[in-house]
Amino acid sequence: MNNFSELVREERPDYKVYNSGFDSLNSVELISLIIGQGKSTRAAMQQARQIVNICGGSLRDIATRRAEELQVVQGVDPKKAMTLQAAFELAKRIEREAAADRPSFRTAEDVWRYFRPIVGTADHEEAHVLLMNNNFKLIKAVKLSSGGLTETAVDVRIILREALVNNATTLTLIHNHPSGNPCPSRDDDRITATLKQACSTMRLYLIDHVVVTDSTYYSYSEEGKL
Repeated sequence: MNNFSELVREERPDYKVYNSGFDSLNSVELISLIIGQGKSTRAAMQQARQIVNICGGSLRDIATRRAEELQVVQGVDPKKAMTLQAAFELAKRIEREAAADRPSFRTAEDVWRYFRPIVGTADHEEAHVLLMNNNFKLIKAVKLSSGGLTETAVDVRIILREALVNNATTLTLIHNHPSGNPCPSRDDDRITATLKQACSTMRLYLIDHVVVTDSTYYSYSEEGKL
């Protein structure tokens, strides 16, 4: 059975970390540490290299893979796949916390940076709303729907109720386009208009409707459509 002795000490990822820090490791070495689970370092390195290869060298691709897709690599069992997915989920949450620490959500880019790790790589549409105070400081983020953006899914009454219960005065609607194309549809336009009118009636301010993709966004406010 392979063991640590099969690799020269200087080549072992754990040795590199102790001496030079995690920055000294490449993606394969980092993944091998995550899935190694006390087993052979050489075997973990081989498995990590195969995972990276089947995903074209893209960490973003690996992060979106289902557990069963990772298990096509020999030796990667459900536990190892879950461990790797957990590591990427922690990375997403770190990014989300960093974005949440922003003093405000005044711009569409602020909104996009907050929601990109949440829905940017999702394979289905989700709708969310950011509830804020007069200084555009986040009070609460509410998930409205999952699976598609329609007037039924995005119930304006729920948005208004959440805003009033949480003493919010300003809000931004967000949804993603799994296709990667941020351009809004006619349904998107119709929902935006309906929500804007409802907010005006309740003396709430609809700041923006931001369509999120993994690499970019569309802002109704920036495009002068609000």
